[in-house]
Amino acid sequence: MLTLLTQYAFGYLLCAAFSRALVNTTPHTWRPLFWFGACPPVLIIIWRLFLPENDTYEEHARLRYEAGKDEALPGQRPSTTKTFVKQGRLAFKKHWLVLTYLVLLMAGFNFLSHGSQDLYPVMLEDQLRFSRTKVTVTQIVASLGAILGGTTVGYGSQIVGRRFSIILCCLLGGALLYPYTFVNSDAIMAAAFFQQFCVQGAWGVVPIHLMELSPGAFRTFVVGTSYQLGNLASSASSTIEAQLGEQFPLPVGEDGKQRYEYGRVMCIFVGCVYAYLLVLTFLGPEHLGRKFGVAHDADVREVVEFETISRVVSREDERGSALRRMEEARRVRTV
Repeated sequence: MLTLLTQYAFGYLLCAAFSRALVNTTPHTWRPLFWFGACPPVLIIIWRLFLPENDTYEEHARLRYEAGKDEALPGQRPSTTKTFVKQGRLAFKKHWLVLTYLVLLMAGFNFLSHGSQDLYPVMLEDQLRFSRTKVTVTQIVASLGAILGGTTVGYGSQIVGRRFSIILCCLLGGALLYPYTFVNSDAIMAAAFFQQFCVQGAWGVVPIHLMELSPGAFRTFVVGTSYQLGNLASSASSTIEAQLGEQFPLPVGEDGKQRYEYGRVMCIFVGCVYAYLLVLTFLGPEHLGRKFGVAHDADVREVVEFETISRVVSREDERGSALRRMEEARRVRTV
């Protein structure tokens, strides 16, 4: 989970670099970037076809199958649907407040990332009069900070806790907003590096934090849905900043183009988001080090018979022991 957000930051870095290389450098204007962008998904599909499902998913799938087999009549094919529906009802009944909290949390995080990134290239080019090359360099420097922040803070949250890590990033990021948006020289690249270190540092905690807070049977569904609903709520962040920026006009540029002081708007907007996330995280729950296996899922014991759970868990233990023995034998042969 730690690498998920660092991969996002690395992808953003590549996008900034390829955008500068491919957009408006050929007669096809912006189209080459989209032609190039159509290739990586094909590689991802091929890669995913050769990867197995994770052990936790397979364990839950076996549990539903075994529960369906116990409930099936003689000669009837086992069905996993009944157990799945029971788990869903129980998850929403017991955890609706946590699910609501996760959507609100993801709305704040998406407002943070979009609010600090989307209009930043426009601010650099129109307000600070950076060239396109200098804008790209600044974005790459910021992405390097994001990669380092996601890796460092995500790993450190294993030690100091998820909520403390997010709160610390919010405090440091808030303190860095002024240089991030008001410095009028090349030194703003350093501010961009450390600001995105804080933004993606907080984001680096998010994947595992959501997994630990989500109900076991619907963990991936809850994580994905809460993220997408939060993303939906924050989709207007760029429009909000752009409209607010029109209240702070700057002198018309040499090319006759109207300019706006987006830096001030971003500083205020992202500062409010930081405060919102800080309070929400401080008041929210945390389950540091939570185990994801069936044996540690309290909800399962309310839906499936204890004997069925024991049967599935014992098989997993036997499978794990066999794998460990195979690994030990391989090491002996290597030595």
